[in-house]
Formats: sequence, structure tokens, C-alpha cells
Amino acid sequence: MARGLSHVPEGRMIFANLTVLENLQLGAYLVRDKKIVRRELELVFATFPRLSERGQQIAGTLSGGEQQMLAIGRALMSQPRFLMLDEPSLGLAPLLVKTIFEKIVEINRERGLTILLVEQNANLALEISHFGYVLETGRVVLSGDSAALRQNPQIRRAYLGG
Repeated sequence: MARGLSHVPEGRMIFANLTVLENLQLGAYLVRDKKIVRRELELVFATFPRLSERGQQIAGTLSGGEQQMLAIGRALMSQPRFLMLDEPSLGLAPLLVKTIFEKIVEINRERGLTILLVEQNANLALEISHFGYVLETGRVVLSGDSAALRQNPQIRRAYLGG
């Protein structure tokens, strides 16, 4: 948070034995102003209403999609300028993946937040992003405007099933 960076790790890594609210409060542990913490909590609940409904629930009992919402919400609590998301679709049902990605777009648009998305679902990642990097064995092999990458025949064959 001190540098304006928040990370949502692969596999969510929520605090399973704590409540939803406690997990969110931990995301703001460096924020000293209680008014800011309350405001950020309201913004997270506005983005993910399900978390508001589940505030006192033990986080480990949430569904995978709810846990992903919680992990993103926790990261947002620190008011980042830069948000890193590592495989947010991992282990989620297709309908929940769609919901999570819609929320990622919403967060980017409404908060003006820069987001680095690492995602194996290349089609979906390129659909919502502005710019993309294609990695093979840890090396950048292509980069550019996401729309152009989606039309690239090499990318379509290798990653997009076309």
C-alpha cells in the first residue's frame, strides 16, 4: 500500500478462519484514517454486494467466486493506484469468471485503476484489456494493442482456438 500497489495472488489466499469483514479490514491495515477505511469498505460492498451480505461469515465457507471477490475487495481496501491480479479465473465456473471479469473492467473504468492481469484464458484477457503481452516459457514473444493481438493469426492458432 505504501507504494500504491496491491496484489491478488493466484489461489486467492484469503484468511479462511477470519470473517469476510475481518479479511477486508486487513486489506486496509496501513490506512490510519477510519473514515477512509469506511469509505473503501462501502466502495467494495458496492462493487461486490454479496460480500456485504456475508460480512460476518467465515471466509473459508464462501464459494470460490465469493472468495475471489473477497481477495479483490481486500486488495482494493488499501486504495491502490496499481492492482496486480494473478489468474483470477482459476477454478471458477464460467458464469463466475464472466462476473469477475466484468468487475475487473468496472474497477478499471470507475476507479481509473491500472491493472496488471496475468491470465491463462488468453481470449478473455485480451477481450477486456487495452494492451497485452504474450509469454512463452517466461519470455515476451509478442506485445501490443489487445485488439490487434486478438486478430494476429499466430495468436489465434496458438491461444485462441482459431
